[in-house]
Amino acid sequence: MRERRNEAPIALITGSLGGLGSEFARIHASRGGDLILVDIDRVRLEAQKRGLESIYGVTAHTIAADLSSYEEIVRVHRACRDRALVPDFLILNAGFGGQGDFSRRSAEKDLAMLRVDAEAPTLLMKLFLPDLLKRSAGRILLVSSVAAKMPGPLQAVYFASKAYLYSLGSALWRELKGTGVTCTTLLPGVLDTDFADKAHAQDTALFKNRASPRLAAEKGYDGMLRGALTVTAAVPGAQKLLIPLLPFLPRRLVLEFVYRRQQKESTVGWGRV
Repeated sequence: MRERRNEAPIALITGSLGGLGSEFARIHASRGGDLILVDIDRVRLEAQKRGLESIYGVTAHTIAADLSSYEEIVRVHRACRDRALVPDFLILNAGFGGQGDFSRRSAEKDLAMLRVDAEAPTLLMKLFLPDLLKRSAGRILLVSSVAAKMPGPLQAVYFASKAYLYSLGSALWRELKGTGVTCTTLLPGVLDTDFADKAHAQDTALFKNRASPRLAAEKGYDGMLRGALTVTAAVPGAQKLLIPLLPFLPRRLVLEFVYRRQQKESTVGWGRV
């Protein structure tokens, strides 16, 4: 069991039960930090809490919440205040996506995706930022995706939500300059989590080569500590070379490439990060 440092910061992690979120939780706990774990499944959250406390000797708090609901997002902030918990780090990781034609997916699920992927991190930052700014100290990590760099036919709303986070996080990085608070945006590639399976996209070319979520989490976490603007992680070599060229490539060519990488016979499915 690792001895804790009294000065270790508290990290609030949304989507803590996901592949990337659970890695963030383990990394932070391994460095002696306490946790506020936020996800939708209360039973699994309690199991995660017990495991982290047992292995790392930290204190983990849990808040079960459906981040597709405005009221539930506000309740996360209220629960922290009621318990006198002021997070030092906001790791806003929760999100889900879906594969299929925009016209064939339900409006309810698309709008729920926008609420979880875009509105929830926006509102959580609105709620928690005043306390961070008051202390002139804090770190925010927004989990976007390399998908933010391009349009995504067959995952149109998901790619668009990640582009929103990329833009928002970059703007906040500049707005917060000199305040003691930083905002870093993580742009991971395709990760070996249950995202593709739950999205029914596991048999598309895009998800054939998946990288370790641990590597992406470590790079993102360390970049957050440095106050980096953006961190790109777990992107295969060929794709990493291609990404900087995207603004200069014909847009129709990029659209065709992404479409073919995601094309499959079954066109509707959903998954979480």
